Amino acid sequence: MVSGRGYGHGVGMSQFGAYGQATAGRTYDEILTYYYTGVELGKAPARPVRVLLAEGRRAVTIGSTAPFTVRDAAGSIFRLPAGQLAIRPDLKITTPDGRVAPVGPIVVRPSKSAPLSLDGRLYRGVLEVASQVPYLRVVNTVGLESYLSGVVPGEMPYTWPLEALKAQAVAARSYALANLLKGKPFDLYADVRSQVYLGAGGEKPRTTEAVEDTAGRVVLYGGRVASTLYHASSGGRTASAADVFGLAAPYLLGKPDPWDKTSPYYRWGPLLFGARTLQARLAIEGRVIDATASGTPSGRVRTVTVQTATGAEIIPASLVRTALGLRSTWLTIGVLRLDRPSSSTVVFGSGTRLSGVAREVAAPALSTSVDGATWRKGGPLPVARAGAVSVDVKPTRSMRYRLEVDGAASPALLVQVSPRLELAVPAEPGVLSGTVRPKSPGSPVTIERRKGEAWIAVGEARVGTGGAFRVELHLVPGSYRARMPANGGLVSALSPTIEVAG
Repeated sequence: MVSGRGYGHGVGMSQFGAYGQATAGRTYDEILTYYYTGVELGKAPARPVRVLLAEGRRAVTIGSTAPFTVRDAAGSIFRLPAGQLAIRPDLKITTPDGRVAPVGPIVVRPSKSAPLSLDGRLYRGVLEVASQVPYLRVVNTVGLESYLSGVVPGEMPYTWPLEALKAQAVAARSYALANLLKGKPFDLYADVRSQVYLGAGGEKPRTTEAVEDTAGRVVLYGGRVASTLYHASSGGRTASAADVFGLAAPYLLGKPDPWDKTSPYYRWGPLLFGARTLQARLAIEGRVIDATASGTPSGRVRTVTVQTATGAEIIPASLVRTALGLRSTWLTIGVLRLDRPSSSTVVFGSGTRLSGVAREVAAPALSTSVDGATWRKGGPLPVARAGAVSVDVKPTRSMRYRLEVDGAASPALLVQVSPRLELAVPAEPGVLSGTVRPKSPGSPVTIERRKGEAWIAVGEARVGTGGAFRVELHLVPGSYRARMPANGGLVSALSPTIEVAG
């Protein structure tokens, strides 16, 4: 059972927190200087960026509603009419003068009147297509501000307050400049590996306004552009970069974030995961028995220790989050487990102790069921150290038990009850008698005698109204016992063995 807070890694600016601050009347620079400690806002020079749009593709289609041009690596220019151009790894293109084979890579340039499209999505700037036989790579070279006009609506809802959108624009601009890739033929990815970039097709007037109103503005720390990490929702407190990534940054510190309460992800869960689900998703060998978390000062979890029947495995919280599809690593791991007793069968009139774990859950109770469909919940159980619970039970028939809290329950555990069957040493010749509890009038009782390594039936009786039975038979010296079949919610029973002397 997993509950949590927030959405994302928790470092830097909370987007829902920015929404809350903007709604409260705070300006974008106030929002940014709150989430990024000790920073100041400055200006960065305009520059183009190269954004990877596609790779590993066998074909792409580039087009425009206006005439456009293709220039190859040899300097040849091919003028193309409005329309669509299909490109494959050989880079051959169809021009008004026929089919040609440009020298790669090729650069596709739009006219001033209309942007280019890649597979139907519009992009500003130019598109470079390189052959990586048998695949293609497409990179969009575009001005930084135009790039941001395609990023902000991909990272924050365009309907949000303008000051929140401005904070997002400055954070995105700073993050892009601080995280330009090295040693690659492009500077940025178009997805969450850098920032979500929707191109011109994703632009919205309000987000473009936010970009234009903050043009060139960046977050600086010590005179350098800061790596302004951001995330959807902090859950009420941001995390330090040291807690989450193991790398300290003086401007990425954890701090209270009361404005994040507007987030639908401020608190979430509980989500239920059975032992088999955990074993499969976390690729763990051995049956899962328990799980505990190792936390950080910000409340996030650093590692999860999963205890199995064969040992323990320590798993980074980030991997647990991915494997289980969790929103963040600010986790509370609740365990609800009822352990099987040493004997799963008790004799009528006797009891057994049920033990288990109810950690990080509220008001655990023991529930009972005869058929496994209808459950009856008892009162809250006392919880000892580390979530240990125990309770003595004295069932009068076979019964299912489980630990239960509001919204969740442990797997059911069946405790079987057998009749208390006693066979007496004969008090008169040729007669064996005994008793059954509960009385079970009319139930059959079979008398068995040991013959070598086997037991053979030598007589049968019926239980009387008082719970006693009696059978006359030819007794020979040896070992005897009584047997009863399962009946009325009770499992089959064997009496203790008696010895009949000669």
